[in-house]
Amino acid sequence: MDHAAFPSWPDVAAHLVNVVAGRVPADLVFRGGIWVNVHTRESLPGHDIVVAKGRIACIVPDASHCVGPDTQVVDAKGRYMIPGLCDGHMHIESGMLTPAEFARAVIPHGTTTMFTDPHEIANVLGLNGVRMMHDEALMQPINIFTQMPSCAPSAPGLETTGYEITAEDVAEAMSWPGIIGLGEMMNFPGVAHADPQMLAEIAATQRAGKTVGGHYASPDLGPDFAAYVAGGPADDHEGTCEADAIARVRQGMRSMMRLGSAWYDVEAQITAVTKKGLDPRNFILCTDDCHSGTLVNDGHMNRVVRHAIACGCDPLVALQMATINTATHFGLERELGSLTPGRRADVILTSDLTELPIEQVWARGQLVAKNGSCLVDCPHYDWPDTARQTVHVKQALTRDDFAISAPQGANAVRANVIGVVENQAPTKALQKELIVNDGLVESQGDTCQIALVERHRATGGVTNAFVSGFGYQGRMAMASTVAHDSHHMIVVGTCREQMALAANRLAQVGGGITIFREGEELALVELPIAGLMSDSPAAEVAAKADQMVQAMIQCGCTLNNAYMQHSLLALVVIPELRISDKGLIDVRKFKEIPVFEPLS
Repeated sequence: MDHAAFPSWPDVAAHLVNVVAGRVPADLVFRGGIWVNVHTRESLPGHDIVVAKGRIACIVPDASHCVGPDTQVVDAKGRYMIPGLCDGHMHIESGMLTPAEFARAVIPHGTTTMFTDPHEIANVLGLNGVRMMHDEALMQPINIFTQMPSCAPSAPGLETTGYEITAEDVAEAMSWPGIIGLGEMMNFPGVAHADPQMLAEIAATQRAGKTVGGHYASPDLGPDFAAYVAGGPADDHEGTCEADAIARVRQGMRSMMRLGSAWYDVEAQITAVTKKGLDPRNFILCTDDCHSGTLVNDGHMNRVVRHAIACGCDPLVALQMATINTATHFGLERELGSLTPGRRADVILTSDLTELPIEQVWARGQLVAKNGSCLVDCPHYDWPDTARQTVHVKQALTRDDFAISAPQGANAVRANVIGVVENQAPTKALQKELIVNDGLVESQGDTCQIALVERHRATGGVTNAFVSGFGYQGRMAMASTVAHDSHHMIVVGTCREQMALAANRLAQVGGGITIFREGEELALVELPIAGLMSDSPAAEVAAKADQMVQAMIQCGCTLNNAYMQHSLLALVVIPELRISDKGLIDVRKFKEIPVFEPLS
């Protein structure tokens, strides 16, 4: 039964009352566990949890009177009974998986609720793509709520997307059963300067009584930040330091602290709670972006909670940040996020609150995972051909498409270079002096070429520039149709021939990620759905992703999760420097800048 059709509390209230009174038997009883109460921040030994119709009826020291001949009794054996974990902000597409396969991957890690923003597919397929993600999400045995994407394009005028999201689209989506709010409002300059469309999207969401997601990616906490908050966003996950977290909660926002595959922002911000003593109920843990390799090998929200604890957070506080805080923020405190009467019976059994081994996972009163294995079916949506044929390149690309000509007569140039920062979403705006050979500027030392290949309308457009920080060596190239947020094709390489090979390979397979070295394909991750996702099992995709990571290492890259850095090189709403189909973009000023500056 999907979560949209799941019986509401009022629908089953009479039955719950009768179960608690002992007039009818329970469906399920957890016996003799330690009840972790995230409302009061207590661990209470010797309690039973009574479940009926997929909801919690009561939690009492002895539920014997609720047990009938057909009641399933689970001996908790003194283990902790904690609420299913909630991810407050994430993008399913970043896992390279469809909602069904993402659910199958995270269920064994104790994630029973996700608040997802499918703005990746919105950039490729528009409102129809969002509907497909929404519909498959509703089919799953866990709770996947969808936020309607707000910004496609993320920075109007600075990039061209496959489709554009309008205020009318947002208003329409607010009536869908699985829509919980508005996705991250990335166009923070637009909100701060009262852009009519951005404010109309926010207004449509607020009138529907739903939550507006934030995304303030600037370090400036002055008037622009204040203006952004006044516009209506209710949370933000772009903070990278303690001051960011404090500024957000002081203004009535929720501070979402993320630990994804490449974003390590919890440690620097959680000190607002552990050292400054701020009220932890306004802090939420999330992942934002996790690729399949992280999900299969390291975990999901259980990984984030463990990390928060390792950073000095009290385990019960960390659990609040991944359960009740999240549910409350989205207006679902009476529906999920705690083990209390009426809530969905999303229960984890674990023997240790610090290490958090996920021994059993129950969702809506059903055993869905045990000791790392998913025990339930995760149904697939029937993705149409229009969602599988989205890489449109005008013609076969050649080395000449990646040529960067120097100014006439120059022997050397000063280039504006995108500087990758390990484990962080922001980049650095660097300038490097590069040598000219035969009128062209090519990769030199740690400075590689980067190209954005238009792939939505087959215009034949290729934007060329430079990037530094990957450490690539030899003749190689890496190409990906995952390129937040416009999702054109991004190619990074040290050799123009290899760049052409990689780009043409992705056009051939319909999207994904590939790495070439010396004419040989070292790795390929096929992502046929919108060029973003695979509907293959997570373990298979993760194995190919692991091969991709190893190929990057073979080519000289030692950055942690460098693929995530690669995928964000076109994200023109996060400072400092990015690439788009319009050119090289200085996100500090939100304007295009030249690849070359005059030599002084």
